[in-house]
Amino acid sequence: MELWFTEKHTPNVKFSIKVDKQLYSGKSEFQRIDVFDSCEFGRILVLDGYLMLTEKDEFIYHEMITHVPMAVMPHAQNILIIGGGDGGTAREILRYNYVKNIDLVDIDELVAEVCREYLPQTAKSLDDPRVICHFEDGLKYIRHHENEYDLIIVDSTDPFGPGEGLFTKEFYGNCFKALKKDGIMVNQHESPFYPADSYAMQRAHKRIFDSFPISRIYQAHIPTYPSGHWLFGFASKKYHPILDANWEKWRALKIKTRYYNPKLHAGSFALPSYVEEIVREVE
Repeated sequence: MELWFTEKHTPNVKFSIKVDKQLYSGKSEFQRIDVFDSCEFGRILVLDGYLMLTEKDEFIYHEMITHVPMAVMPHAQNILIIGGGDGGTAREILRYNYVKNIDLVDIDELVAEVCREYLPQTAKSLDDPRVICHFEDGLKYIRHHENEYDLIIVDSTDPFGPGEGLFTKEFYGNCFKALKKDGIMVNQHESPFYPADSYAMQRAHKRIFDSFPISRIYQAHIPTYPSGHWLFGFASKKYHPILDANWEKWRALKIKTRYYNPKLHAGSFALPSYVEEIVREVE
């Protein structure tokens, strides 16, 4: 008998991966957590039936959500990650030796525990002394911080369930206040391809655009995410994501990446026409 994990992308589209076995299944206070093992994508983390990462392609997401802002702000030392309980984003940030502190705020401690056991390639970063884990609501956490962080990375789940509050105007406004005067915020920005995802992306972009003087969208190809076409948001108080990128300093760090590079960085902000149209409607 064959075992398949299937995620519903739209009422008419499903995405399936053949799995060898289920390694873990449990339910926290907030969501159901599953880990599968597959031949094609390695281990797979699933929350409430939605695929969060696979061992095979997680590097694309985590490199693009971290190295884009770090190339623009190579002096960033105090970082806040909201979400990211799997540890992948923290892992990439820790590759910058001058980073002094990473506050990681995730509402669900069980996600981190499960990832430590079944996905060590991402979760090993959670045990680094520079990473301080706060298992609480990111929306509440951010309200109590002002002029503190160089960079905030919103590595959230989709805009429903535990992650819903991380797509509100209040949240983005509080992120603005929590950043220093030249701070940057980057967030996972959903997909523009299917109508429901596109609407969520458009709504989030409008709220960020209204909160920050500089707001841009960039993209990556992530095979296991809905449509494979995924967006990220870059919001800043001061820095332009391309004009202010410090390529020379970034290259001098000699960080070996599998997806990200400076040319891709610049090109990722060149959006397809249909995405530009969606964005223009709310700007």
